[in-house]
Amino acid sequence: MILKYKRFVQWYSVILVLTCITLLVLNLSARKGFLTNEQDLSVKIQHFMGNQNLPTSGVHNVRCSELELLLESFYDVNCTAILQGEVNEIKRSQLLKVQHKAVTPNYSYYIEATQNCVNLIRSRKYITFTLNRREEQIPIAYSIVIHQKVDQFERLLRTIYAPQNIYCVHIDNKSSIAFKTAVRSIASCFPNIFIPAKLENVTYGSWSRVQADLNCMEELLARHLTWKYFINLCGMDFPIKTNLEIVHQLEHLAGGNSLESEAVVGPKVMRWKYSFKVINGQMTHMQVTKKPIFNTSSMFSGNAYIVVSRQFIEHIFKDPKAKQFIEWSQDTYSPDEFLWATLQRMPGVPGSKPSHRKYDVSDMNSIARLVKWQHLEGDVNKEKAYPLCTGSHLRCVCVYGAGDLNWILQQHHLFANKFDAEVDPIALQCLEQHIRQKTLLGCST
Repeated sequence: MILKYKRFVQWYSVILVLTCITLLVLNLSARKGFLTNEQDLSVKIQHFMGNQNLPTSGVHNVRCSELELLLESFYDVNCTAILQGEVNEIKRSQLLKVQHKAVTPNYSYYIEATQNCVNLIRSRKYITFTLNRREEQIPIAYSIVIHQKVDQFERLLRTIYAPQNIYCVHIDNKSSIAFKTAVRSIASCFPNIFIPAKLENVTYGSWSRVQADLNCMEELLARHLTWKYFINLCGMDFPIKTNLEIVHQLEHLAGGNSLESEAVVGPKVMRWKYSFKVINGQMTHMQVTKKPIFNTSSMFSGNAYIVVSRQFIEHIFKDPKAKQFIEWSQDTYSPDEFLWATLQRMPGVPGSKPSHRKYDVSDMNSIARLVKWQHLEGDVNKEKAYPLCTGSHLRCVCVYGAGDLNWILQQHHLFANKFDAEVDPIALQCLEQHIRQKTLLGCST
């Protein structure tokens, strides 16, 4: 009996010593940052979601390696080779996307996943802390106008997300209830993402596209007092620069704006010469001549995508002449393709340029958006603007394929349009991984 008792005491002592050593090692490892404290992480993210004054720098319990996207790859391709323009790997990617269709999450996935925002943010690898002080000093306001493909919207959002920025997500009011619910659920997980109070029935070519951005602009001004620049996006856009690279380019603007603004040529004058109206969901020519608000030389052509300062946005809501022009444009065709371009050439508008043709800026010279127009594609040695599209076309615009990435990443633009995971999911996979890898270069725990 005494022998058994002695053996028990010996074994118990050994177990106790080993337990103490293990606890000591774990404690030291955690202090050195080798372990992730799950409970502390949850507290931090819950605080982040509930308090808009969350510190955006300092110690975080998420390893930078945990934010990499390589493990999410559906297609086994060599993205480095694709980005370098290697023909054989691009051809292989084209075969793979035909043979294996990627499975995309449906609306119910996001509605269910957002029941636990902590898990969503963690599993989807959102970067919830500012990576450096420079990005923190130039917060950006985004307007994102969408109507379908919630999975692609969420992918775009994750790629451009930073806690110091603010995001207005305008959902086309004609969208399905399931789509609206899924997008609202995603937005509800973040304090700096919101749906505007007023949603528009967006019709192609109508004023509603501009009004959607105006609704976001107005709320962005009211909700967030420190953002410096405004960028508008649609669901088929994707960044080709990291947030830090975007900040660098905004700094170089030094209070100026960057958007397409060129002298009007050809039949585009018809867009504002006559009155148009949405009838049965279509833009209809009303056969009524509009009274000109400016002379012809004061009107300029551009596109819907802009990079403008906060002062520019504040001005167009206050200046009588700008407000008059905005109101006059509401019954025109595709006003987004001349409104911003003309405001950019108006005297007195912050960051504007003189109306002389010497100050014209094409879409290739601005930084707002990289677009391949079908009629300008071809051999660049034979007076074509850019190489042939390797994806498909929608309304005469290239929907990029993996073979376009090498050319895309040589350009100075902040975003490119158009991408579609149903056309070429590998193009999005490789571009997304590339942007995340560059983003994490300066990341430390």
